[in-house]
Formats: sequence, structure tokens, C-alpha cells
Amino acid sequence: MLDGFEASQAVRILKCLGSDSIRLTTSQPLAWLRASRAILAGPHHPFNLRGTRTRFGRIAMSSKSASTKPVIGINLDYRAAAKSSPAFSYVAAGYYDSISEVGGVPLLIPPIAEDGDLSQLLDLLDAIVLIGGSDLDPRRDGFMLHPSIRLQEARRETFDRRLMEQIARRRMPVFGIGSGMQLLNVSQGGNLFLHIPEDMPKALPHADSIDKGHRHALDIVPDSLMWRVFGDGEIRVNSMHHMAIDEVARGFRVTGRCPDGVVECIESEMPDWFALGTQFHPESDSASALDMRIFEEFIDGVKTTSEPMVAEPVATETEFRLVAA
Repeated sequence: MLDGFEASQAVRILKCLGSDSIRLTTSQPLAWLRASRAILAGPHHPFNLRGTRTRFGRIAMSSKSASTKPVIGINLDYRAAAKSSPAFSYVAAGYYDSISEVGGVPLLIPPIAEDGDLSQLLDLLDAIVLIGGSDLDPRRDGFMLHPSIRLQEARRETFDRRLMEQIARRRMPVFGIGSGMQLLNVSQGGNLFLHIPEDMPKALPHADSIDKGHRHALDIVPDSLMWRVFGDGEIRVNSMHHMAIDEVARGFRVTGRCPDGVVECIESEMPDWFALGTQFHPESDSASALDMRIFEEFIDGVKTTSEPMVAEPVATETEFRLVAA
């Protein structure tokens, strides 16, 4: 039972959520109420509670304006300190410019050390874009290091893998680009070809050190996000990689390949997770205007998955209803 003070707090929560009642299913209603009350008293503004998660469930109603833009987190590349320069993080402008252009608000995510701090930051976001960069370390996934691999800085890769763990646990919408797609795949149980010229000797060239605008054709699977972007007809995308997806992670499907068979696009088949990846770089200066449609589709998907839903409880033993007088 709720005492008089807790009942009044419940009414306050409901009014802040812009509702007369909310139906929850949880084994710990008092704990949920107290956790929700703590949220109201904490740094989160009460009219910005959509999607707030607690140990006991998720506040899924929304009083955000329909015109509020989704906030998209972007991880950063990293360079360790050298004799002549301090350590610093950086990212190509194409990533945040692309998000801004299609109606998102980009927020850059530094490689922070504490998981709790990362979790608090992710509470502010609607989705994530995982950027490309140098190569993932195959030794972290149980494979030998190939001499062609140019590793990411250890601090970046360690952070990105921690970030990816939380993204998957939360089922946050995510768009992986280049090595970001490769990380999405290996984190969910897939694996990689470490050097296309050796692993797929009949493949087309997928990188050109002289021509940064190197492109190749792309074959798209119907009934996919990529099909909505590109449709029928000839498609050519940029290419600047020597690693590629081998086995695709469970729950994902290949929706785009180079004619030589190299995987270029993957999409989640899981109904509770909007996730996709491209090996090519739609944010790059060498991308086509049509490539920008991928970001548009991503933002549209984020908006859809961020719509108010019923509460998501951790346990389902006791059902109760709070009603504002």
C-alpha cells in the first residue's frame, strides 16, 4: 500500500508525465515509485522523462513536443599523446553534419572511463552512430593479428566495445559505419575477414591508396531499408577498407553486397532492435547525394522506435494502477 505522502508523489509523477493514470506491471511498485520520485527530484527535468529507465521499469510516456529532434550520440576517434602533442579525440565533420542535415541533434561521446558515467550519458540519447576508422584488434575476438592490420588506439577500441555492450543491452537504435559496422557484427557473435585480398582473392579492389573516391557497384536486397534508400537501378558506393564481414551475427541479415560477394550492408531482423550498418561511408565527401538518404531513414526509424510505449517492467508479478485525483 502507498502511504499518504507516497500517494501524493504518485499524483505528482502522473501530472509531470502529462497523464491522469499509468498502468504498470512490476513486482516492486513502491520501489518503482520511489525510483521515479528520485528521477523527478534529480537532474532530469520532469517534462523530459521519455524513455527514462530505472531498475524497476521504464517511464515510457512522453510530454516532449512532437517537434523535438532526436539526440544522436557519436563516438570519437582517439590519438594518444606523443612527444610533440597531447592526447586528443576527433571526428570527421561529415558524421555530425549529416545528422544535423536530416533533423537530428548530434552529441559527441568521448571515451570516458566509468561505466556509470557512460550509462548516465546514454540516458540522454535516442540513438548512436558508430563511426569508422582504423582496424579492430582481432585478438580481442580470439583471432591472430594479420600484418596488414592498422590498429585503432587501445583506448578508443576498449571504450567502443564497452559502448557497444550498453547499446545492445538497452536495444538502442544504432547505425554502424565502416569499422563501426564491423564492431556491431563481432559484438553480437559474428566475425570478420582480416584481409580481403587473401581471404577473398577473387574480390574486386576495395581500397585505393591513390584514389580516395574509389567506388564499386552495390547489389541491394528487396524489402530492406537499403532498398528504400536506393531502389532499383545501378548503385555505386565509395570503398576504403581491407577487412570485411565474414559470418553475420545472429539476428542480422545482409541487405547489400558488392558484386564480388563482400558484405556492404547489414540490418537487424529483431523486432525490438533497430540496428543497421554500412561498410561504405555515406558521411564522406566521396559519398553521393543519394547516400544521405540512409541518414534520413535512420532518423525516421529512431523517431518511430522512440514513440511512447507501455511500461517495460523487469518483473511481472503484481499489477497496479496509479490514478491522479
